[in-house]
Amino acid sequence: MDSLIHSLRDVTIRSISVSEMNNNVYLSTSKSTGAQLLIDAADDLPAIQQLLKDAAADATVETKLARIATTHQHWDHVRALAELVDVTGASTSAGADDADALPVPVDVRLGHGDVERFDGFELTAVHLRGHTPGSIAFVYQDPDGPAHIFSGDSLFPGGVGNTQNDPSRFTSLLNDVQERLFDAYPDETLVHPGHGLPTTLGAERPHLEEWRARGW
Repeated sequence: MDSLIHSLRDVTIRSISVSEMNNNVYLSTSKSTGAQLLIDAADDLPAIQQLLKDAAADATVETKLARIATTHQHWDHVRALAELVDVTGASTSAGADDADALPVPVDVRLGHGDVERFDGFELTAVHLRGHTPGSIAFVYQDPDGPAHIFSGDSLFPGGVGNTQNDPSRFTSLLNDVQERLFDAYPDETLVHPGHGLPTTLGAERPHLEEWRARGW
């Protein structure tokens, strides 16, 4: 199956699902610079290497993995991270409050609202507290279309991420998701979660109070 899910003005977005946990690995390639950003090196290095190879067709120049961004510290999102850093030499980024738990040194530690700019990319980090202390959603704003949110395990179709039945963590996560995503971006914004199918903020917005009432 073709991994290409979006071809935007400046970048492409590809996605594959790996491991028994069905983790989504996302790869964005700059059409003009060839630089590549990978979000969540979850597992299966050979599959990720094939993804990188397939994306070589997305740019007008030679492609190279420049950055590996990690949405959060959980083991199922980082099983190929150390190997991928070793074979590519790519730099790494993650939320500051999760960085020390990752299996590699983190080059760029992100807080809420930080903007990463490199090689034709501009990504905004949105800190979403609750699933883990340092969970980050990465937001790419397409100049000619809606924003794309790579939400990790903080927002899915049908609800927010697992907070282990902790009411305070659930409230923190839902508050952050509502204030920092739903209140900040319009309905057409695309959401690319850490597992499962994509959605839009518009599809999920009517259910926010339902989620709050049910407590998960």
